Amino acid sequence: MMKNESNNNSLLNSKMKLTKRLHLSEFFAEYTIKAVSFTSFAVIILIFIFVFREALPTFSQREKSTLTTKDLQQETYGEDPSTTKNNQSGIEKRNNTSISMETSGSEGKVTLESLAGKEWQPVSSNPRYGILPLFWGSFKVTFIAILIGAPLAILAALFSALFAPKILKETIKPTIELLAGFPSVVIGFFALVTIASISQKFFGYQFRLNAFVGGVALSLAVIPIVYTVTEDAINSIPKYLSEAALALGATKWQTALFVILPAATPGVFAALLLGFGRAFGETMIVLMATGNAALLSINPFEPVRTMSATIGAEMAEVVFGETHYTVLFLIGTLLFIFTFILNAVAEFYVRTKLMKRFRGE
Repeated sequence: MMKNESNNNSLLNSKMKLTKRLHLSEFFAEYTIKAVSFTSFAVIILIFIFVFREALPTFSQREKSTLTTKDLQQETYGEDPSTTKNNQSGIEKRNNTSISMETSGSEGKVTLESLAGKEWQPVSSNPRYGILPLFWGSFKVTFIAILIGAPLAILAALFSALFAPKILKETIKPTIELLAGFPSVVIGFFALVTIASISQKFFGYQFRLNAFVGGVALSLAVIPIVYTVTEDAINSIPKYLSEAALALGATKWQTALFVILPAATPGVFAALLLGFGRAFGETMIVLMATGNAALLSINPFEPVRTMSATIGAEMAEVVFGETHYTVLFLIGTLLFIFTFILNAVAEFYVRTKLMKRFRGE
């Protein structure tokens, strides 16, 4: 009896120790996940605050300032201080007049009317900061990418989820999702060298790099996102819907196109929104494949310039704090807000609507 009681006590002690370890591991895992989530959210907020802060001076008044030679500091490179003072005094005697320097505002003032203009020429004697052609270029390239990539991704998701054998599905799904890991500069280089040459020979248009080439290249980046989200939405459809359709005499393709796909419409719509946001904010692909000309045209075979490509191409060349600098940050703010709204609508509204439909609410 004593031995049995001792064995029972040892088992209870070991179980208590095991439960304590499990509680500790769950505690650390829970708070680690919370910390990572909070850090990610805080970084997003800080990025938006920084971009918005740099864009705020866009509409502020800028004045010229006058500097004299006393305000100018001469750099020395290992010279004798006495020699430097003598040289500086000689310069002051020869230049008694003040020097007028334009420290800010040399690139012109910005108004809402000028931002809504149709010309983007920030470097000229009369700078123009019309964002309209940049927004139109981003929208046109993104629309072409969705028009090409979305049907392919949706049909591929239908095939792999409902028709493909298990072995083929295990090959198709990783292959398509592998495209998401491709660096955008590689896709842009492929479009610049290969897609542009092939499409120009096939269609015979004038400009080698244009919105169509950029849209085709962007579709390669859009397909994995639309495919993954669409396949998840299709797999979440209850099986009794397809079984009921097949029992009524519908074929597999009729069931897929007229029963399963309409039931997964909110998820498909969320996939399209996520793909649109991904394409709208892309930089390197459009920078290398669209021709970078700020033209306001409907023709898909003419060059365009997108908002993200403008920031990537011109940010390194601007003067810190000048009008051009702040306008680029204003474009970044608009781009951030637009993509954030698209992703938020796709994630929080469309997907919750899909879940409510399945719950019968």
